Amino acid sequence: MSIVELCQRSGLTDSAVREALDELARMYLLRPAEPGSDQLRLADPATSLSALHSRRAAALARRQKELDGARESIALLASEYGTSRRDFLPELAERLDGLDMVRERLAELAENAKEECLSFMLGGPQKPDDMDASEPLDQVALERGVSLRSVYQDSLRNDAATARYVQWLSSLGGANRTVPSLPMRLVIVDRKVALIPLAPRDTTQGALVLHSEGAVMAMVSLFEEVWRHATPWGTPVRKDQRGLSTQERELLRLLGEGNTDEMAARQLGVSLRTVRRLAADLMTRLQARSRFEAGALAAREGWI
Repeated sequence: MSIVELCQRSGLTDSAVREALDELARMYLLRPAEPGSDQLRLADPATSLSALHSRRAAALARRQKELDGARESIALLASEYGTSRRDFLPELAERLDGLDMVRERLAELAENAKEECLSFMLGGPQKPDDMDASEPLDQVALERGVSLRSVYQDSLRNDAATARYVQWLSSLGGANRTVPSLPMRLVIVDRKVALIPLAPRDTTQGALVLHSEGAVMAMVSLFEEVWRHATPWGTPVRKDQRGLSTQERELLRLLGEGNTDEMAARQLGVSLRTVRRLAADLMTRLQARSRFEAGALAAREGWI
């Protein structure tokens, strides 16, 4: 039955019918009639719901793994002062409430850095005030011989103010790279202190300053892994053999994991409008008429 016939029988709009088909497809209750076909067929509910259950079980397993990792980090922190301690001690970790406290501590760490400063610059374009405040600190650190390495999101390559600041840093010896998305804001100084946000998606709440050697080295390992796969700022982001940019591949991955457009936009550091434009372009290139069909074709073609 065609979309037009479904609209006529249901009294729904074309858009509403397509959204309903997408939802049924996400539940594996609709499948392509045959590989490469535009036609859809009803799937056996028992088989489809079993596949849906397996997918959700896999997602839960991934989240459980993340929770286990967090528990291990907490155990490392707790082990240094015994499990009977309920409060973090200043020697182990300290809490900074609000942006003002975070900025003051960052300035202090920058002034005292001796060898290296590593950072994840998560979020949208930096505010002019923040860059103005960071410029003298970065300059003094670089002139002292401190190595500065920063990872930004690919989306910031299109922000003129950030691009100028990064070019200035690079001219003084700073190293800067980009990736499509970052897990959180992060600053590591001399591999002895690490700042992570209290709330990964809301840096205004404040930060946690880690002093524990185990916790700091875990953050260093995370940084080095992301750095290894990042693209140097002055190098154009290359497309793969299928013509996909790193940002497009990351969007496919995020949507494939069930993220909404809004969630994907936050992860990529771009606007909702940009995500929808990218998704529409990918559907056009795949010659897909729905998100489900695009996902099926992308998987078949090896895009994800």
